[in-house]
Formats: sequence, C-alpha cells, structure tokens
Amino acid sequence: MIAFLVFVFITVVFALLFSTDILKNDWKDQTPKDDTTGHLEYFVPVEAIFTSMTAGFLALFVMTFLGLRVMNSPVGAMEPNGGKMYAISLDIREGARAFLLREFIYLAFFVAGVFVVLFAVDQSGYFVPTPICFLAGAITSAITSIIGMSIATAANVRTANAARKSLPAALRVAFNAGTVMGLSVVGLGLVVLSVFYLLFRDLAALAGFGFGASSIALFARVGGGIYTKAADVGADLVGKVESNIPEDDPRNPATIADNVGDNVGDIAGMGADLFESYVGSIIAAATLGGELFGTSGVAAPFYLAAGGVLCSIIGSSLVSTREKSGASDDDVQSMLLWAIRRGIFAAAFLNVLIGGLIVFLLFDPHPEAWPLFLCFVIGLGAGVLIGLFTEYATSFAYRPTKSIAQSGVTGPATVVIRGLSVGMLSAIAPVVIIVVSIVLCVLLGDLAGQKYEAKVGPAGVYGIAIAAVGMLSTLGVTLATDAYGPVADNAGGLAEMSELPPEVRERTDALDALGNTTAATGKGFAIGSAVLTSLALMNAYTRAAGISSVNVLDSLVIGGLLLGALLPFVFAALTMTAVGDAAMTIIKEVRRQFATIDGLLEGRPGVKAEHRKCIDQCTKASLRKMILPGFIAISAPIVVGFIGRQKMLGGLLAGSISSGFLLAVTMSNAGGAWDNAKKYVEAGKLIGPDNNIQGKGSEAHKATVVGDTIGDPFKDTSGPSLNILLKLMTVVALVLGPVLKNIYGGDM
Repeated sequence: MIAFLVFVFITVVFALLFSTDILKNDWKDQTPKDDTTGHLEYFVPVEAIFTSMTAGFLALFVMTFLGLRVMNSPVGAMEPNGGKMYAISLDIREGARAFLLREFIYLAFFVAGVFVVLFAVDQSGYFVPTPICFLAGAITSAITSIIGMSIATAANVRTANAARKSLPAALRVAFNAGTVMGLSVVGLGLVVLSVFYLLFRDLAALAGFGFGASSIALFARVGGGIYTKAADVGADLVGKVESNIPEDDPRNPATIADNVGDNVGDIAGMGADLFESYVGSIIAAATLGGELFGTSGVAAPFYLAAGGVLCSIIGSSLVSTREKSGASDDDVQSMLLWAIRRGIFAAAFLNVLIGGLIVFLLFDPHPEAWPLFLCFVIGLGAGVLIGLFTEYATSFAYRPTKSIAQSGVTGPATVVIRGLSVGMLSAIAPVVIIVVSIVLCVLLGDLAGQKYEAKVGPAGVYGIAIAAVGMLSTLGVTLATDAYGPVADNAGGLAEMSELPPEVRERTDALDALGNTTAATGKGFAIGSAVLTSLALMNAYTRAAGISSVNVLDSLVIGGLLLGALLPFVFAALTMTAVGDAAMTIIKEVRRQFATIDGLLEGRPGVKAEHRKCIDQCTKASLRKMILPGFIAISAPIVVGFIGRQKMLGGLLAGSISSGFLLAVTMSNAGGAWDNAKKYVEAGKLIGPDNNIQGKGSEAHKATVVGDTIGDPFKDTSGPSLNILLKLMTVVALVLGPVLKNIYGGDM
C-alpha cells in the first residue's frame, strides 16, 4: 500500500512540474516519419503520460484495497457444511491454476519465438523497441489473467458464505472481486504503456505491445473457451439430459471442471480480451493523433483513459442494493439490475463531463474541440446502446428469448431454428449503431482536422479512434459487471455441491441470473469495441504501410476481401469442432465413472466422483486444440502481406472485420438467448398448450437444454474469440506495415 502511494505521489509531482514548465519538456517524439509525405514534428506529452501513470497507480491501489477486503471476508469453514464447501473451492482453485500454468508454458515458447522474429525484422534501427514492447504486452496481459483468476477463485466461496447472511452482502463480495479484475486491466495497461512510451518515445514500437497483448488474449480466450464449454457440455449432456440429475450436483464428475472453466474462460479469457482492446484503442488513437494533431493528438487518449479510471472507481463504489422480504424473483432481478446500471450510468455521466474538460483544454474550441468531444460521446453512447440492445435480444424478460422458450413445446429442432433466427436478427441494431458512429465520427474528425488537412490529409480516422477510446474509457466498471457473473455462478455451484440451505442457493441464483444478463451485454460491448479498435488500427496500418487508399475494384483487394470474409468462419468452425472433440472426451469419462463407480449415480454416502480426471483431460484437450486457430490468426496476415503486398492485406483486414463482426454478434447473442430460454423454462414461467407449467424435466425443458448445449460454444468460445481475431490480425498488420513498405515501397 505504501509503495503504491509513493508511486502515485511521484507521478503527480512530475505531472505538475512538466505541466507548469518548471521542468522543460525537450523530449522529442522518435516515431519514424515518412519523408515522402507531410508530417508534424512534436514533443512527447510528458504531463499526459505522467497523469495516465498516476491514474494507473490509483487503479492498482484501489484494486489492492478491494482485493484485501474480499480476502478478509470469511470463508465460513466453521459453519454447517462450510468445511466441505471450502474444500471444494480449493479443488476449483487448484484446477484453474493448473490450467493457466500449463497454458503459459505453451505460450512461453510462442512468445520467445515471436520475440526473436521481431528482433530480426524490427525497423527501428536499434533492434530493441518493438520486440521488447511485444514481450511487455504479453507478460502484462498474462498478469491480468492471473490476477483475475486468483481473485475469482478466492471470492466464490466467500460469496457463497456471504449469501448465508443476505443478498446485498453476497453482491458486495462478488462485485468487489469483479472490480479487482476491471481495475487490474486498466491500471496495468496505463502504467506499463506509459512507461514504455517514455522509455522509447516511439509510438510505432507500441504496436508491438498491442501484438503481445493480442497474442496472449487469443490463446487465453480460445483455450479457456474450449475448456469451459467442453466441461459444461459434457456435464450437461450426461448429467442433466441422460441421468436427470441437477446442475452442479456433486455426483457429476465434470461439475468441478465446469466451475474451473468459468474462471479460465469467462474471467482470465475475458480480461485478456478487453485488456488488448483497451491498450489497442490508446495505441491507435495516439499513433493517428501524433500524425494528424501533434502533441495534443497523442495526449488526448492518455488523458481520456486516465479520466475514465477515476469515473470507473466512483461508479463501482455506487453498486449496492437492499434485500426486501417477500419480493418476487422479477422484483429481485430488477433491483439487482438497477444496482449495476447505477454504477455504469454514473461512471458514463461523469466521464462525459471530465472528457469534455480534457478535450476543450487540449484543443482549440473551434474547429477542433467540439467535433472531437462529440466523437468521444458517440463512442461512449454506442457502447451503452449496444449493451442495451444485446440485453433485449438475450434476456428472458423480452420477446425474442421468450419465443425460443415457447418453441420448446414442439421439440429441440424448433428451438435451434428460432435461436438462430434471433441471433441473426440481433445483428441489425449493433451494425446500425456502429455504422452511424463511424460515419458521424469520420465527418467530425475531418471537421476537427481542417487546420492540418493540407499538410497531413483528412483526420476523419482520428474521430473513430477517439470514439473507441470513449467506448473503453470506463472499462474498469463495465468489466467489473461482467467479471462478477462467473464468481456468482461458482458460488451457486458451491452452495449446491455442499448442500447449503435453500435460501443461500436462491440468493446465489439471483446473482447468477443477473450475471447472465451482464455477461451478454458485456460480450456485446466487447464486440462493438473490437470493431472500432480494429478500424482505428487498420487505418494506422495503411499509414504505416505507405498506402493512401484501398480500391475495392482492384483484383488483389477483392481477393483479400474474400479471404478476409472467409477467415472468421474457418476460425469459428475450428473452435466449435475443438469444443465438440474435447466435450466428447469428457462425456466418455463421465459415462465411464457412472458405469464403473458403484453407488455414484445413486448418491450412496461416502462414494465420490473422480473430479481430477475430468479436469486433467479437459486441460490437455483444450490446450491441444487451441494451437491451430491461433496459428491461422497470426499467419494469415503475414502470408497475404508478403504474397499480395500491402493493398491485398488491407482488403483482408476489411473483409475479416465485416464478416467477423456479424458472425460474432450472431453467435454470442444466439447462445445467450438459448441459455436464458432454458432458464425461463426452469423458472416455471413457460405455460404449455394445455395451460400447464412446463418446468424442469418437461419435454420443453429438454428441448431448451439441447439449444443451450449448442449455444454454449457459440456464446463462450467461438463468438467472443472472433473479437480477438479481428484485433490480432490488424495489430499484426500494423507491426508488419513498415516491413512491407521497406520491401515493396509505398502507395502501390
């Protein structure tokens, strides 16, 4: 704690000294410039960098404080069945640690190999900045995954124990754990990114940082996603469908593996995913801003991200609720949802005020500040709107998901058909929102850059980059609302497996139900931010590669477009196949244990399932299956770039962003709708044709379980992984751009 306070004090002092000119800023930016085109000479905005470092250290300080609060919450080992619950939580923690350790051993070889390649082809002339930044990005991304997984596996048992007391107490523990994850991402991102910019003063080298973060994010998301859904599908098909036992029943050998998967997929994977989006948006905005606006253009994303950290901390502190006796399930969900929204909306409102102050202090009010401020607000608003429309498409409070549940009366085929149609139609709103945002931000960016347009060209792309920063600026609280869900889900599983009183499970189920909604909106937010970040990075690539435009009538560009549009489908197919193959391994193991362990299925006292075998098999299968999709994502832009040159690579990026965006939204929302349709039936809300309730065990329930089983890899593996595919390909292209320009020349 004292160390954090010292670092905060030092960075504040330096920021004040440079901003008041007591210390002279003569640190000239060393980013390579293209001598064939116009460019601006500018100094490193040292005061902005130190301010962002201050905000990062503040986030890490609050993260540490909240982490200690979570760890100081009692585990309830001395309470009735508390010892059993704590022992199960240790098994979950050990399984998650074993997975991450083995995954990072695999990734260490990959990171070392890429480091050597980057060292060999680095265009800086010093053969140091880009590979060092790549290594730093990979390590920092891995650290955020470890922090998130560690706090989540420690908080699950504490949340379940707090649920013995009250719903608000359980919400506080779970949300504090989610906030630790959110603040670790923004805090480490700002601190490490700022340090390396000050160290090298080279924005082009920071693309290597994004590449490192993207690489770890891809493998963490794909590997964790395969693990969590293989275990989930295996546990559901053999447990709920074949053996008719409840979810999270301790008799099911795959139950512990399923709970481990919630942490390695939905916590570690999601954290690494959004960490990459967060730093990628700052890198893209700073790179474009330096070329188009000079020092102010570089300073803006760092200041805006720092302001967002402060707003996130305030917003997360406002998340709380009260427990009302006799309240219906719908009333409880409404109260919990409002508690979460209060934090998000408060952070967004404060961010608009602080963002406006920052922009108007950095830029001339006319014509620069007003257009750029509106771009920032558009990005922030687009993220909120995409989240709300995603909630409409996936929550069982609304018609789309209810219609899937109602189709369960006629069997699983109609559930699947209806779910796919809901997923496809759900892409309309996010696409319209992103398209409107892009068009408006380009127009506003061009308006803001009129002063420098004759020298450096139109500045519309900077408007998109600022919108991406705006969308992700309050990531500290938006990621917290997503990360808390798996903690609540694990808490419910622990309550079920350790046979806690029914009211405990009711409270954890209420938190889990809210977690499903926030997870769905979080995925929609992640997809929208990935598209804006990818577009900004693609524009930065065109400048780095020396091309001014990409003509869609060019044969090479058309070829690149088609190949790019194909890649998300190939990637999704490979990850879906991987889940199916890994799930088959788990299904066979669960069936074997039910058949060979006498008394296991009957629940005979003293007979226990061999959970560790399922965990070990799932770990091996998921890590083996993640290699091919990751290899394709990294190698495709490299192969196309060297064979088809810069413009074909530009077509590849455009095609992958277009089809990947639509496919990711469809898969994520269809999966979320299938999941909540099943929960709608389990809640006893579906009325059959004979006016009878279709609850658990009914034919409608079995049909929706089939839909949910199909939707699991849709929403938790393939769909979310596509976000990283888009960002990773664009950041690989950005790193590769100067190399291609050096070999083939510019503007071909």
